[in-house]
Amino acid sequence: MTTTPQDLRTIAGIPLGEVMDALRRTRPVFHSEADLQHGFARALWEVAPDVRSRLEVPQRRPGRREHLDLLCLGPEGQTLIEFKYFTRGWGGIVPGSPNEEYRLRNHGADDVARLRFVEDIVRLEMFCTRHDQDGLAVLVTNFPGLWNAPKPHSRPTRDQQFRIHEGRSLNGTLLWAEGTYADNTQHLRGSYDLTWRPYSELPGPGGTFRYLAVPVSAAPISS
Repeated sequence: MTTTPQDLRTIAGIPLGEVMDALRRTRPVFHSEADLQHGFARALWEVAPDVRSRLEVPQRRPGRREHLDLLCLGPEGQTLIEFKYFTRGWGGIVPGSPNEEYRLRNHGADDVARLRFVEDIVRLEMFCTRHDQDGLAVLVTNFPGLWNAPKPHSRPTRDQQFRIHEGRSLNGTLLWAEGTYADNTQHLRGSYDLTWRPYSELPGPGGTFRYLAVPVSAAPISS
């Protein structure tokens, strides 16, 4: 299984690009991950009012109970979405009615951001169990170290196998720190080619935002 080309990715049958365009027009930046989730759900409703959105939907797995960030229910099926919003420090005023001030925190631990995003993909592989379901892992960030490849001859890092830069492919078993911390080992069912897209441009250092969207197919139905 490989990823779907960006222009064919959909949310309950609605092109992802249309939703992201609608979102960036009014929300070029977000205060928090929860703010991103709410903004995305509103943009989806504006593009496709017949697609229903549900936040923080319980998902049951053997021995544990988790929550899905956003469930989208449409005539053409369901899309399960997990969001991540990782930022470097940025502050500024976004014009509007009224103008709105933003002060983004510097999250700092980009290795953990990579781990959490891969975990989202794995979770979606587990959650998507019906033929009419698919998943989407979405990351919005203004941290270039996530979309840029490491410099040649860089020293190996503990998150080496979890890199999510432009052009990277994720598949198979990913080991954290060469497997010395087993709790962070992740097993991917599919193979995912990563393509970053521009999101917004705001003034000053840290004002460039991009997003990564990774579609996840439903698990094969056992015969």
